[in-house]
Amino acid sequence: MDKKIRFGLIGIGAQGGAYAKFLTSKGGEVAGMPAPECPPHCCLGALCDIDPAKEDLCKKEYPEYPFYKDWKDMALSGDVDAVITTVPHYLHTEIAIFCIEHGVAVLCEKPAGVYSKEVRLMNECSAAHPDVAFGVMFNQRTNVLYQKVKEIIESGELGEIRRTSWIINSWWRPDSYYRQSAWRATWGGEGGGVLVNQAPHQLDLWQWMCGVPNKVYAKCLYGCHRDIVVENDVTAITEYPNGATGTFITCTHDPIGTDRLEIDLDNGKIIVDNSKKATVYRLTKTESEMNDTMSMTEVSRLVSGNSSGSELFTVETFENTDGWGKQHTSVMENFALHMLEGVPLLAPGSDGINGVNLANAILLSSWLGKEVDMPVDEDLYLEELNKKIAEEGKFPTR
Repeated sequence: MDKKIRFGLIGIGAQGGAYAKFLTSKGGEVAGMPAPECPPHCCLGALCDIDPAKEDLCKKEYPEYPFYKDWKDMALSGDVDAVITTVPHYLHTEIAIFCIEHGVAVLCEKPAGVYSKEVRLMNECSAAHPDVAFGVMFNQRTNVLYQKVKEIIESGELGEIRRTSWIINSWWRPDSYYRQSAWRATWGGEGGGVLVNQAPHQLDLWQWMCGVPNKVYAKCLYGCHRDIVVENDVTAITEYPNGATGTFITCTHDPIGTDRLEIDLDNGKIIVDNSKKATVYRLTKTESEMNDTMSMTEVSRLVSGNSSGSELFTVETFENTDGWGKQHTSVMENFALHMLEGVPLLAPGSDGINGVNLANAILLSSWLGKEVDMPVDEDLYLEELNKKIAEEGKFPTR
């Protein structure tokens, strides 16, 4: 039998409970969807949670697997080869640093952390222990649609990016969602709102495909139509070293929702709808050539709709067909094969800081009311975050 990587799950809430089903092929449903089969080189090694009710549940559902109340005990037990951190965000870096220092591989849930200073320390720890695998659960990177979009951009066939825009409002959350746990939607318990909870995958994909911006200006609304204090309505404007611009718009109070990414390039345009279908427009002449040569008569025909689209561009479409949950198990399998065979990581842990930097910069810009540079001033961000935590008065500052 092929060797399998034994994963220890730290935190058996909604996500950890789903992973337990994935890694044991227990079947049934998770969030109303059929649970995928366990990846061939992965298995459950042990479970851990501080909640007595979760202990009772795990001993009933998974009696053959060791259960731990202390994650450090599990990490040092010899029952696991790697851990997955399905816990509140502030704990991600603490757990990862301890495990890496003790030779236990880490697959960190998103986001990599709450503030970039702690994520940088985690990355430095990983760099000092290169023999210990360290990845992040950016499962959206397994979406073949986004992989192909990235490939097209990096090939240079459409030239440089000029402008990007992502509207991602397709995760409506009512107040009952925020009341599930005392740490949710708090500065001290969760570290923020939509930017650290729902949007990290899109923030990662955006910079993974389109590059990391060097300037950010943002307007955030806090507790917009909800009984919370953190951001749940965000509009961010970004600038890139080549002069390109971008916008990122997200919120959790839109029950209809939109998920649309547009990428304008020198020689065409890419549009992704609902993270499922991509349309690639390739101009027959570059926009610069059109600008230099088109007469106003030709322009009039174009804008009036009397010009055939085929004269201007060709169209290619492709779709993603992955089922729910398959993306998570694909990251697990990639991580296991990295440990066993040296296969490159699709989502190296060190990449996690990019999305955290961007989220921090968006919030810092909103707090200060001005444009900020990237990478974010990590000391200033932590200082401002601690002010929010102190005002909240529920959790210790960082």
